[in-house]
Amino acid sequence: MLEVIKRQPSQIILSAFARMAEQAPAYIYLAFVFTYGTQVLHTSRDFLLTALIAAGLVSFVTIPLAGHLSDRFGRKRIYLIGSVATGIFGFIYFAMLNTMVSAWMFLGIILSFVPHDLMYGPQAALIAECFTPRLRYSGCSIGYQLASVIAGGPAPLIATALLAATGSGYAIAVYILFCAVVSIIATALMPDLTNRDISEEHA
Repeated sequence: MLEVIKRQPSQIILSAFARMAEQAPAYIYLAFVFTYGTQVLHTSRDFLLTALIAAGLVSFVTIPLAGHLSDRFGRKRIYLIGSVATGIFGFIYFAMLNTMVSAWMFLGIILSFVPHDLMYGPQAALIAECFTPRLRYSGCSIGYQLASVIAGGPAPLIATALLAATGSGYAIAVYILFCAVVSIIATALMPDLTNRDISEEHA
């Protein structure tokens, strides 16, 4: 652990920042939606839970599909597409929820995970390939878990504070966009070693 922090600190940091657009919005879509749905839109928890279960079923297809696409077209390319889509979709998501039409709300919740899945599918390979083999497990783990501290964990709290301060879901969409921009920059700085030999040790 100490060696990977010493030898590949930039890869750890980039890995964590690359996950910003995957982690933070996911926690908003999974957890904060109950606060927004019940308190602002006055929707039943059962309806929201059913929509989330349906979204999870869709992800059974979209996550492996995203991984397959990354094998064919490159990890970074698919991950960047997912990051850009995440930044844009936050505004569409709250627009669909704010219609208070059940069908649109249901569809919005399901679609919210598609950009996430475009990142989650290739994410493990993208991050792992950044590290030299002997330090790969430790480097991946530190970068992965660091993202939970800076992105996933605080996201519902930040979303709640933004909603309390502004009364608008679009302020949260701006926060999602910020996370997406961070991920786009970090991912652009990461190497793309798709389908290359990553078994040799490197400096």
